[in-house]
Amino acid sequence: MGIESRGFLVAAPLAYALGSGFAMVRKQGKLPGKTVRFTYDLEYGTDTIEVQEDAVIPGQRVVIVDDLVATGGTMAAAIDLVGQRGGEVVGAACIIELNFLNGRSRIPVPLTSMVSYDS
Repeated sequence: MGIESRGFLVAAPLAYALGSGFAMVRKQGKLPGKTVRFTYDLEYGTDTIEVQEDAVIPGQRVVIVDDLVATGGTMAAAIDLVGQRGGEVVGAACIIELNFLNGRSRIPVPLTSMVSYDS
């Protein structure tokens, strides 16, 4: 799964190279068809993400990819959403991780980042 929208740029070609499926995690109201929502807290309010209703099959193993992990809120919400649909998130990946915001502490699965910044 790729998180909107720059996560799509990494997750889609990765899924293609692996011969696996790809699904999008998007902000509310941007996906066609029936969707499932998850609302989560931000430092300054709330936000809602969605996946298509049939994006995750119970028991399916999923990796979630985004371009950036800062506070970890969106990644954690995507993990929770997959779990609510019966999927198992086995890992997460990002291009950039901002270590000084401690987002990794909110992500309950192994996280791989290509570049990490401490300040």
